[in-house]
Amino acid sequence: MDSHSEKLARVAFDDALGSMSDSTIEGLIGQFEDAAHNDDEVEFWYARDLQRLLGYDRWENFQNVIEKAKIACQSSSHNIIDHFRDVTKVINAGKGAKHEVHDIQLTRYASYLIAQNGDSRKKPIAFAQTYFAIQTRRQEIRDEDEASYIPLSEDKKRLLLRNEIKE
Repeated sequence: MDSHSEKLARVAFDDALGSMSDSTIEGLIGQFEDAAHNDDEVEFWYARDLQRLLGYDRWENFQNVIEKAKIACQSSSHNIIDHFRDVTKVINAGKGAKHEVHDIQLTRYASYLIAQNGDSRKKPIAFAQTYFAIQTRRQEIRDEDEASYIPLSEDKKRLLLRNEIKE
Protein backbone atom coordinates (compact mmCIF):
# COMPACT_ATOMS: atom_id res chain seq x y z
CA MET A 1 0.00 0.00 0.00
CA ASP A 2 1.40 3.39 -0.91
CA SER A 3 1.80 6.19 1.61
CA HIS A 4 -0.73 8.42 -0.18
CA SER A 5 -3.45 5.78 0.35
CA GLU A 6 -2.38 5.38 3.97
CA LYS A 7 -2.65 9.15 4.54
CA LEU A 8 -6.11 9.26 2.95
CA ALA A 9 -7.21 6.32 5.07
CA ARG A 10 -5.90 7.88 8.28
CA VAL A 11 -7.69 11.19 7.57
CA ALA A 12 -10.96 9.43 6.74
CA PHE A 13 -10.79 7.20 9.82
CA ASP A 14 -9.93 10.17 12.02
CA ASP A 15 -12.88 12.15 10.64
CA ALA A 16 -15.30 9.24 11.04
CA LEU A 17 -14.18 7.97 14.42
CA GLY A 18 -13.01 11.10 16.17
CA SER A 19 -11.17 10.36 19.38
CA MET A 20 -10.35 6.67 18.81
CA SER A 21 -6.67 5.88 19.16
CA ASP A 22 -4.60 4.50 16.29
CA SER A 23 -4.32 1.16 18.08
CA THR A 24 -8.12 0.96 18.44
CA ILE A 25 -8.58 1.71 14.75
CA GLU A 26 -5.90 -0.82 13.77
CA GLY A 27 -7.62 -3.38 16.01
CA LEU A 28 -10.96 -2.78 14.29
CA ILE A 29 -9.35 -3.08 10.87
CA GLY A 30 -7.76 -6.34 11.99
CA GLN A 31 -11.11 -7.68 13.19
CA PHE A 32 -12.74 -6.95 9.82
CA GLU A 33 -9.88 -8.47 7.88
CA ASP A 34 -9.66 -11.51 10.17
CA ALA A 35 -13.38 -12.16 9.67
CA ALA A 36 -12.97 -12.24 5.88
CA HIS A 37 -12.78 -15.56 4.04
CA ASN A 38 -11.63 -16.47 0.52
CA ASP A 39 -13.34 -19.03 -1.67
CA ASP A 40 -12.13 -19.41 -5.25
CA GLU A 41 -10.46 -15.99 -5.16
CA VAL A 42 -13.68 -14.28 -3.95
CA GLU A 43 -13.45 -12.49 -0.62
CA PHE A 44 -16.53 -12.79 1.60
CA TRP A 45 -17.81 -12.41 5.14
CA TYR A 46 -20.39 -14.52 6.92
CA ALA A 47 -23.39 -12.40 7.90
CA ARG A 48 -23.41 -13.73 11.47
CA ASP A 49 -19.77 -12.69 11.91
CA LEU A 50 -20.47 -9.28 10.41
CA GLN A 51 -23.52 -8.94 12.67
CA ARG A 52 -21.29 -9.05 15.74
CA LEU A 53 -18.67 -6.74 14.23
CA LEU A 54 -21.36 -4.17 13.46
CA GLY A 55 -22.77 -4.21 16.99
CA TYR A 56 -26.08 -5.99 16.36
CA ASP A 57 -27.11 -8.28 19.21
CA ARG A 58 -30.13 -9.86 17.56
CA TRP A 59 -30.08 -11.71 14.24
CA GLU A 60 -33.66 -10.58 13.54
CA ASN A 61 -32.62 -6.91 13.67
CA PHE A 62 -29.62 -7.55 11.47
CA GLN A 63 -31.79 -9.38 8.92
CA ASN A 64 -33.74 -6.14 8.42
CA VAL A 65 -30.49 -4.38 7.48
CA ILE A 66 -29.60 -7.25 5.12
CA GLU A 67 -32.98 -6.92 3.39
CA LYS A 68 -32.43 -3.18 2.86
CA ALA A 69 -28.98 -3.93 1.45
CA LYS A 70 -30.48 -6.50 -0.94
CA ILE A 71 -32.94 -3.88 -2.19
CA ALA A 72 -30.05 -1.43 -2.73
CA CYS A 73 -28.12 -4.15 -4.57
CA GLN A 74 -31.02 -4.90 -6.89
CA SER A 75 -31.75 -1.18 -7.41
CA SER A 76 -28.18 -0.69 -8.61
CA SER A 77 -28.70 -3.42 -11.24
CA HIS A 78 -26.60 -6.07 -9.50
CA ASN A 79 -27.75 -9.65 -9.15
CA ILE A 80 -28.54 -10.32 -5.48
CA ILE A 81 -27.43 -13.95 -5.57
CA ASP A 82 -23.98 -12.87 -6.81
CA HIS A 83 -23.43 -10.97 -3.55
CA PHE A 84 -25.72 -12.60 -0.94
CA ARG A 85 -25.34 -16.39 -0.94
CA ASP A 86 -27.53 -18.34 1.51
CA VAL A 87 -25.66 -21.12 3.34
CA THR A 88 -26.23 -23.41 6.28
CA LYS A 89 -23.56 -23.70 8.94
CA VAL A 90 -23.23 -26.25 11.68
CA ILE A 91 -22.45 -24.75 15.07
CA ASN A 92 -21.67 -26.38 18.38
CA ALA A 93 -24.49 -26.20 20.88
CA GLY A 94 -24.10 -27.13 24.54
CA LYS A 95 -22.94 -30.59 25.66
CA GLY A 96 -21.41 -31.53 22.30
CA ALA A 97 -24.63 -31.15 20.32
CA LYS A 98 -24.53 -29.71 16.82
CA HIS A 99 -27.08 -27.29 15.45
CA GLU A 100 -27.66 -26.01 11.90
CA VAL A 101 -28.15 -22.27 11.43
CA HIS A 102 -28.92 -20.13 8.42
CA ASP A 103 -26.13 -17.76 7.37
CA ILE A 104 -25.24 -15.71 4.33
CA GLN A 105 -21.94 -15.36 2.52
CA LEU A 106 -21.53 -11.66 1.73
CA THR A 107 -19.18 -10.24 -0.88
CA ARG A 108 -17.28 -7.06 -0.10
CA TYR A 109 -19.95 -5.17 -2.04
CA ALA A 110 -22.78 -6.74 -0.02
CA SER A 111 -20.94 -6.00 3.22
CA TYR A 112 -20.49 -2.40 2.10
CA LEU A 113 -24.22 -2.12 1.34
CA ILE A 114 -25.05 -3.54 4.76
CA ALA A 115 -22.80 -0.98 6.42
CA GLN A 116 -24.46 1.79 4.40
CA ASN A 117 -27.92 0.61 5.45
CA GLY A 118 -27.09 0.01 9.11
CA ASP A 119 -27.85 2.27 12.06
CA SER A 120 -25.24 5.01 11.60
CA ARG A 121 -25.60 6.01 15.27
CA LYS A 122 -23.67 2.84 16.12
CA LYS A 123 -19.90 3.45 16.17
CA PRO A 124 -19.16 0.06 14.59
CA ILE A 125 -21.41 1.00 11.65
CA ALA A 126 -19.66 4.36 11.24
CA PHE A 127 -16.34 2.51 11.27
CA ALA A 128 -17.56 -0.10 8.75
CA GLN A 129 -18.85 2.58 6.39
CA THR A 130 -15.44 4.20 6.40
CA TYR A 131 -13.56 0.88 6.22
CA PHE A 132 -15.45 -0.39 3.16
CA ALA A 133 -15.34 2.98 1.40
CA ILE A 134 -11.57 3.22 1.87
CA GLN A 135 -10.95 -0.38 0.85
CA THR A 136 -13.05 0.19 -2.26
CA ARG A 137 -11.02 3.30 -3.12
CA ARG A 138 -7.75 1.44 -2.54
CA GLN A 139 -8.87 -1.25 -4.98
CA GLU A 140 -9.82 1.41 -7.55
CA ILE A 141 -6.36 2.96 -7.23
CA ARG A 142 -4.71 -0.47 -7.65
CA ASP A 143 -6.86 -1.16 -10.72
CA GLU A 144 -5.96 2.24 -12.21
CA ASP A 145 -2.26 1.60 -11.55
CA GLU A 146 -2.44 -1.82 -13.20
CA ALA A 147 -4.30 -0.41 -16.20
CA SER A 148 -1.69 2.32 -16.72
CA TYR A 149 1.32 0.01 -16.24
CA ILE A 150 3.51 -0.17 -19.31
CA PRO A 151 6.12 -2.91 -19.27
CA LEU A 152 9.70 -1.88 -19.99
CA SER A 153 11.33 -2.92 -23.22
CA GLU A 154 14.33 -5.23 -23.01
CA ASP A 155 16.63 -2.32 -23.88
CA LYS A 156 15.26 -0.18 -21.04
CA LYS A 157 15.55 -3.10 -18.60
CA ARG A 158 19.22 -3.57 -19.57
CA LEU A 159 19.87 0.17 -19.22
CA LEU A 160 18.28 0.27 -15.74
CA LEU A 161 20.20 -2.81 -14.65
CA ARG A 162 23.46 -1.32 -15.97
CA ASN A 163 22.84 1.92 -14.05
CA GLU A 164 22.07 0.02 -10.85
CA ILE A 165 25.27 -1.96 -11.17
CA LYS A 166 27.28 1.24 -11.70
CA GLU A 167 25.86 2.73 -8.50
